[in-house]
Amino acid sequence: MTKYAYIDDFTLITIPFSEVDEELSEFKLINLLTQEEIALGAWHKQHDRLRYEINLTEPIEFGLEYELLANHNLSYNVNIGQVMRNPSFDDRFYYEGELGVSYQKEASTFKLWAPTATEAELIFYGENGEQKISLKRMDSGVWQQTVEGDLDGTVYMYRVRVDCTWREAVDPYAKAVTVNGKKGVVVNLDDTEPDHFRETKRPVFKQVTDAIIYEVHIRDFSSCGHSGITNKGKYMGMIEKGTEGPSGTLTGLDYLVDLGVTHIQLLPIQDFGSVDETSQFEKYNWGYDTIHFNAIEGSYSLDPSNPKERIKELKEFIQTYHENGLRVIFDVVYNHMYVHQESSLEKLVPGYYFRYNLDGSLANGTGVGNDIASERKMVRKLIVDSVTYLAEEYQVDGFRFDLMGILDINTMQGVRQKLSEIDPSIIVLGEGWDLGTPLARERKATIHNSDQLSDISQFNDQFRDKVKGNIFNQDLKGFSNGNADLKADCKMLVSGSVKDFYLVPGIFSDPYKSVNYVECHDNHTLWDKLAIANAHQSEPSRAAMHRLATAMTILSQGIPFLHAGQEFFRTKSGHENSYCSPDEINKLDWERKALHIDNVEYVKGLIALRKKHDVFRFMTREEVKKRMHILDTPDHCLAYILKKQDGMFVVAYNGANESKPLILPANGDWIVLVENAQASLSPLRTFSGGKIELPPISTTVLFRSK
Repeated sequence: MTKYAYIDDFTLITIPFSEVDEELSEFKLINLLTQEEIALGAWHKQHDRLRYEINLTEPIEFGLEYELLANHNLSYNVNIGQVMRNPSFDDRFYYEGELGVSYQKEASTFKLWAPTATEAELIFYGENGEQKISLKRMDSGVWQQTVEGDLDGTVYMYRVRVDCTWREAVDPYAKAVTVNGKKGVVVNLDDTEPDHFRETKRPVFKQVTDAIIYEVHIRDFSSCGHSGITNKGKYMGMIEKGTEGPSGTLTGLDYLVDLGVTHIQLLPIQDFGSVDETSQFEKYNWGYDTIHFNAIEGSYSLDPSNPKERIKELKEFIQTYHENGLRVIFDVVYNHMYVHQESSLEKLVPGYYFRYNLDGSLANGTGVGNDIASERKMVRKLIVDSVTYLAEEYQVDGFRFDLMGILDINTMQGVRQKLSEIDPSIIVLGEGWDLGTPLARERKATIHNSDQLSDISQFNDQFRDKVKGNIFNQDLKGFSNGNADLKADCKMLVSGSVKDFYLVPGIFSDPYKSVNYVECHDNHTLWDKLAIANAHQSEPSRAAMHRLATAMTILSQGIPFLHAGQEFFRTKSGHENSYCSPDEINKLDWERKALHIDNVEYVKGLIALRKKHDVFRFMTREEVKKRMHILDTPDHCLAYILKKQDGMFVVAYNGANESKPLILPANGDWIVLVENAQASLSPLRTFSGGKIELPPISTTVLFRSK
C-alpha cells in the first residue's frame, strides 16, 4: 500500500502517524527527476501533533516529484500538504500578470497558474480527436504556451500532474464554454458584439442612492403563460417589447420602464451546474451553483450549443436595457463552488482555493459544502480579475455579492477600486452576514466592518426583520404588521440606519451603505409572510400592511430594493425556499399584476416621488442629521420632516389598526401626495391647519411650501 508524506512548509515535510507502522529514522529525500538526494536537517517525532517532522536545510523546489525514504527501505510518496495555505506560499507564487487565453488571429497564448503541478498540458479537441501540447513552467508557478494560427472556436482543456496524479480541468479563466460547461472554448470576442455595443452609453446615474433596484430571475420573468413573451426563460425574452398580459396590461421590458425602477438585478448568470442546458425546463434552479466565474450560463440562451451565442445575447440584453434607461446588476457568486471536488480550482491546485477548519475538514460557512479562501492572494486575484472582466466585457452597471461576508475586506476593497477605475457609477452591494467561516471577524466583509468598505452597500437585515417581522420565526411581526414596540428601531432604520442619528444605535456611517428591503428571492415573499404571521386578519388588512412595508422601503434613506412582483403582492404559495421549486411556484404571475393593478400604480407613485425629490436620497450622515428630523407621534406611528430649500415634506407611517392624530410641525397649507392606497406627484388633496388624521395601516406624505 502506498504511503504518503506531506510538504507542509517550504522546509518541512511531515509523516502523519496514520501512515506509520513502525518507528522511523534514517530519512532520505530523493529528487525523482535527477535521483539526487536533498539535504535534510533535524527531524522530530511530535507526539502532540501526531506526526514526524523532517526539516530541510533549504526551501524545497516546486514542480518536481520527490520520494522520502525511512529505515532504508520504507518509501513515502511526497504530496503537497498544508504549505499552500501558508502566507509564504502566496508570497512565493503570486503572479500579477494576465491569466487564461489571450486570443489573436495570428496566435493565442495560454497561461495557467498551477504552482504545485509537476507537468502541465494543453489539450485541443477537434474532429481528429485530441491534440496535446506541453506547457512550459515559468516564474511564479505559471505554465505557458503560445500556439500559432487562428484558434477561434477551438475547444480546450488543461491537464496537470499533481501528487503523481493526472487531472483534467476547465480553464478557471475560460470566457466561453461548451454545453453545460464541460470544456473551455477559445473565442474571438469581437464576433459577440452587437452593433454599436461599445458606443451605447449607460443611463445617467449620479449617485448610488438614486438607485431603485428590482430583482429578477430571467426564467421567472417570462415563464408565466400570461406573460405575452415569446422567448420564455431566455435572455432574449427579457428584451421583447410590445408584450401584454391579461386585460392588456404591460409585461416584460415595457413594464419595467413604465414602473420607473433604475436597476434590474439579475439572479446569477455566471455558468452554473444545477440545470441541464440541453433540457432547460426539466429542472429549475436560481443558479447559485457557479462552476465558471467568467463564462455565461447557457440555459437562458436560444442556442446553448453555440459558445458565442449566449455571450452575444447577454450583451444585446444589456445594450437594450441601456437604450431604455435601465441599468443592469449581476448577482455574482464568489463565496463557494458548486461541487468542491469537481471544481477546476480544486483539480488544478488542490487544497489552495478553499478554506479549511483546524481539523483539516472543509469550511462550510456558506452552508453548501465549501467556502472560497478569498484572503489568499491568487484567489483574490481571480475574483478581482473576474469582476473586472465582466464589467468591461459586458458593460454591466453593478455587482451584488452573494454571501459577501464569506469574503475578506481586502478582496472587496480591491473589487471596488478596480470598478471605480472602470466607471465610478458601477455599484457594489452584498450580503454582509457574519457566517461561521474560519476567517477572523475583523477581516470579514460584513455589516459589522462596513466602515472599512467605502462605496460598498450592504443588505440591511435589521430593516427587513423590524419592518415585516423575523424571517426565521414566522409568528414574529414587524412594525408594518402589528408590532408597535419596534417604533424606536424604525426611527433609526428610516434614516438609512446611520450612526448617531437617534437614541437607538445606528448601523452604518452613511445612508448609502444601507440596502433597504422587505422581500427578495430568499425566504417567504412579503405576502406569504403576512399570510402566516397575520393569518387572523383580513386580506385587505394584509394588503395595507404590505403597502406600508413597501412604502417604508421606497421612501426611507438608503437604497430601496424590490423583489420582482412585490408590487402586485407576489406569492410563492407559501414556499419559503423556492431555489429548486417548479416554474408554477417561481413564475412572475402577470395575471396577478392585472388583478392588483391599483397597487402597482401605488408603487409607481412612490417610485416617482423618490426620483423627483432629492430629500429621499441623501448620501451622507451629515445630510441626514441636518435635513431630517423625527416628530413626536402617537403609539405605533412614526413621522419625520425632510427639509428642502422651498419647503418641507412630512412622511408618516401608521402601523395601528385605527386612525391616529399627527401634530404637524407648522400651521398652513399642506399638499397630500400619499394617502391610503394612493401615491402621486400631483396633489391628491390639500388642506390647511396643523394637524392630520393618519388612516389605519398606511403611509402619508405631505408637502408644505415655504
